[in-house]
Formats: sequence, structure tokens, C-alpha cells
Amino acid sequence: MNFFEHQDRAQRRTRWLLFLFGLAVLAIVLVMNAIVLVLFGQAEPVAAGEPWLTREFLARNVEVMVWTSVLTIGLIGVGSLYRTLGLRDGGGAVARELGGTRVDGDTRDPLRRRLMNVVEEIAIASGVPVPEVYVLEQEAGINAFAAGYSPDDAAIAVTRGALEQLDRDELQGVVAHEFGHVLNGDMRLNIRLMGMLFGILVMALIGQRVLLAMRLSRNNRNAGGIVAAGLALMVVGYIGLFFGRWIRASVSRQREYLADASAVQFTRQPSGIAGALKKIGAGHTALRADTEEVGHMLFASGALGQMFATHPPLVRRIQAIEPGFQPEELETIREQMERDAQTRRREQEAQAEAEAREREQPRESGNMLLNPERLMENIGDPGLAQILGAGLLVAAMPGPLERAAHSDAWAVEVLLYLLISADPEVRDHQLLRIAAKRGGESESRVRTLLDAAPHLRPDLRIPLLEMSFPAVRHRPSEERQALEALIDELVRADGRVSAFEYATGRLLRRQLRDLDQPARARPGGRDRLERHERHARSVLAVLAHHGHPEDSEGAREALRAGHVALGIADPAKDVMDTALEAAADAAAWADELDRALEALDALRPANKQRLVTAMLATITHGGQTVIAEVELLRAIAASLHVPLPVAEMPAAEAE
Repeated sequence: MNFFEHQDRAQRRTRWLLFLFGLAVLAIVLVMNAIVLVLFGQAEPVAAGEPWLTREFLARNVEVMVWTSVLTIGLIGVGSLYRTLGLRDGGGAVARELGGTRVDGDTRDPLRRRLMNVVEEIAIASGVPVPEVYVLEQEAGINAFAAGYSPDDAAIAVTRGALEQLDRDELQGVVAHEFGHVLNGDMRLNIRLMGMLFGILVMALIGQRVLLAMRLSRNNRNAGGIVAAGLALMVVGYIGLFFGRWIRASVSRQREYLADASAVQFTRQPSGIAGALKKIGAGHTALRADTEEVGHMLFASGALGQMFATHPPLVRRIQAIEPGFQPEELETIREQMERDAQTRRREQEAQAEAEAREREQPRESGNMLLNPERLMENIGDPGLAQILGAGLLVAAMPGPLERAAHSDAWAVEVLLYLLISADPEVRDHQLLRIAAKRGGESESRVRTLLDAAPHLRPDLRIPLLEMSFPAVRHRPSEERQALEALIDELVRADGRVSAFEYATGRLLRRQLRDLDQPARARPGGRDRLERHERHARSVLAVLAHHGHPEDSEGAREALRAGHVALGIADPAKDVMDTALEAAADAAAWADELDRALEALDALRPANKQRLVTAMLATITHGGQTVIAEVELLRAIAASLHVPLPVAEMPAAEAE
């Protein structure tokens, strides 16, 4: 069957679909009229033993039946039109609804690059435009679909599980299968199916809302009639669901065999598509997203029973390609997939741990040498050493990051890049939030920066933030407020807040708020330190804990050194332990520190000087300071509107 025959067959299937849809609507109209007539019949007084459904009764209610039919058909039609118009943006709209993230053509991620190469190869070979490509990041099963009205607005989406678990030949087979749907004219039929099925099911949706509203409502007047109407709509909706699934199944099954055959013809490698089907049979295909509407579009789908199955059984599909295949082989494939999955998890965990160690402590000890007296002298008056140090930091900045930080178009993405986690799962969640809040282009830019500089030196992070902020200040106030909310989401994406995440987030929030309320950006207030000893103790405890995360005695001694420098009474051991325990609470320490800094910002300048001196005494106790302490110190000082200069070079670089 050639291309033109496929298109002709697609048109015949469309006419068949419209005929079935008309039958389903007729059945729904008949049932809806029957329900309305029963309700009217029960309301009319009838002598005992006499039937209420008579010719005269029907004659009196002709107008009711006409209006019931018109309203039912109109409701279904409006529902279908609404859903169809919602999909007018083509296949990309369907992919985004299911949580898809668009793959950029210049992606450097190896798995996504492989996917793009496969799609481009088949598109060019087929003589059609390269479609948009999406990845369903949150879907661990193996699946895919093609959507759109025509090849010009087509989109192909694959799950993360397909990217990770399929080799290149198997992925090529899956993509070729989806191109079979593109070229066979199945996509437009799929979109029409979605619109029509939504129109049929709209009754059930309305019935559910009515019953839910009645359950939540405290007003019980006329409740019986409303509940009866809701139940009637539910009954009609389930009838619609029955017909909808039957229609979908009747027009979908045979197309899958045809698309499998097209995949074999495209790739000339039956083992590719067969291997993918075997892994699906050995694993799972279910999507976490709601697939009631799009089940017929997927590469593989779980059956609701043979009558409603949108896909032929997997074993039959495999045997159509490899006649000698036996179902018992799936168990061996399943065991191998589990071993491969365990290996991938171990590799990802090892990589994440290595990246986290590198980001937190990239050098042997991650230690820095600080001179508290010199640093205090240079507050507001940086010397030549600070200027040279800043120049060295700028010179060490990766070129792509430096250019992006100075770009009006990329500066915001630089800030977001700084907050991206090293953990792959958290990173994917963060990128999804960026795409949801700022769009796919912003997410793409962040990915580009991650590709350009996967591991930024910790001592370059805050300088990069400061380099990018001048461009951010020109953004509209509404965008800056939205950015502040997004920053909070990214910082708390993994349920804990690291020292750097807090420092970066706090610096950004302080700078953004000062832009919106410049009158509040004052160097000092009127409060005295004695009124805020508890808040000051909280700040010192956070610094002491992050300087000695595994050494409770060392943290206690550092905290005591801070108290001495602050000039307040040395608290009892249990008081210090309580403060250190609060600072060690991964889920709560950041909020407590925020509250403390909001209060301490109102201190008099002289009292702020005492507090900064105490903070320096805390972090330098023992002779050396870790980078986490310096980052926190910069953020805390900025929150107090104290311009802390660049610290000395790390010991490893000062030699």
C-alpha cells in the first residue's frame, strides 16, 4: 500500500469514525430523553395501576424531548469543539499537556542528542519536516507517541524510560513506528478522536461536578432533584464512556500492526522494533499522567479487555515480526532489565555524590584562610588585595558563563543555573519548574549553561551571581517577583537547603526586594543587640554548625568563640546544644535564619559591627574556614546591608 492509498484509507477511517460518533450521540440522546421522560412521568398524577407512558403523555412532552435532544447534542458538540480548539497548536500541545519537555536541536545531553539524531535521520529520509521532539521526564515506563494534524505541526514524544532503557536500534524502531503513524495519516484521526471522545464524556464530567458540589454544599433545599440530575448525567456519561472506548478500540488496533510494519520497512532492522516491544512486555508501559484521552496514541497501552483494547496484544505484535518468539523469553529480558537498572542507579548515585563533593569541597579540604581584622578594615573600603582577588575570580570564570551573565537575555538564566542541583532527579524537577514558570526557552538556556559548565568552582558562584545581577535589575517588577518565587521553589526542590542554596537564594531575594523597596535598603536601624540576643545566637549557631557539620564539640567551641566576640554572657551547654540542633535541622534552619536576619537588619550600625565581628570569630575558630561558611557569611552580611569584600584566596591557590 503506497502513500496515497494510506491517505485514502485514513479518509475512509475518518468517515467510519464520524458514523460511529453519530451512533454514539444518538444513543446518548435516546437515553437522556428516556431519563427526562421518567422524571416527568413520576411528577404527573396517574391513577393506580394505569401506565404513565402513553401516546398522550408523549404528545404532551414532544417539546421537552426536542429541547432535551437539542441541549444534549449541543453540549456534546460544544465539548468536542472546545477540546479540538484546545489542540489547535498541534502535537506540541498534546506533549506539553502530558508533561513533555521539548528537546532543543543543539542539546548536548547524550541521550537527547541520540534521540534528535534518530528523529532527524528518519524525517530527512521520509521527506517530511523534522517534528518537534519531547521527552516525558517523569515517566519511567517505555512509551512514545506522535501527535499533530499534519507532518508540518507534528510532535514526537518519548518517555524518559525509553531514552534510558532502549539502545539505539530499539529507539530507532520506536521512532520509526511513530513516523509510520505520521505518514499513514493516523495523527489527524487521533486528534479528532480526542475531540470527539471529550464531547461524549463531557456529560460524565458535568455529573461528577454536580454531585461533588452537592456533597460540599450545606444548602439542602431542592437537593433531591439536583442529585437526581447529577446521577442521570453520570449514567449517560458512563454510557458515553462505553461507546467512546469501543469507538477508539475499533479504529485503533489494526493501525498498530501497520505502523510496526512501517518501522521494519524504515529501519530494515526487525530486531529494533521487536526488541523495544519485548522490553515493554517485560517491564511496564503505564504513564503516570492521565491517558484516558490519549491511550490510543501511545506506542503501547495496557488493555481494558479485548473489547476496549486500543492495541493488539504485545506478544502478537512481537510474533508478527519474529514468528519464533515465545512469551517465556520475557522473564529473561525482565531480569536483565532489572540488572541494567540497578547498574544505572549505582552510576547515577556515584556521579551525584562525586559532583556534590566537588561543588561543596572541590579542593583537598575546601579550606580558606581568613584574616578577620583585615576583612573588617576592608568593609566598604576594599584594598588592592581584594581588587586583584576579584580580577583573578573574573579571569577564572568560564567564558560562556561570563558572556551570559553580561547578557540582558541570559542573565536570569544564569541565576537559575546557579541553583540547579547535582542530583539528576532533583535537577529534572527543577528544570520542569523553570519550564512551567518561565517557558521552554528559559529551560533550554539553563540546560545550555549546564552543558557549558557542569561543575562551577564554588568560589566563583557568588561572583557570577553578582556579575549577572545588573542585567536583572532592568526586568519589570512583576517578572522579578515571579523570579523570587521561582528561586524559593528551586532552593527547596529536594526538601533540604544547603549552605550555598541558602546563600544564593538569600542574596537574590535581598537584592530583588531592595529593588522593589529601595527605601528599606538602609545600613542600620535603631535597635540594640541586647534585644536580639536569641536571633544573634541563631545566626552564630548556623555558622558554627556548617563549619563543623560532623564535629559537635568543634561546633560548640566555635559558637562559644562567637559569643565571646559578641560580648554577651556565655550560655549554658544545653542552650548552645539546643541552638546547634536547630541549625542542624535540614528542613527548618533556613526559615529560622530568615526570621533572625529580618530582625537583626534593624540593628544600629555599631551593633552590626559587633555581630559581624562575632560571625568572623565563629567561622575562623580553629584557624581555617570552609567555603560553606564564607558563602553563608556573604549572604548574612548582605541581608544586614553590610558590603563584605572578597575574602583571601584559598590556601591551595595562594601558594
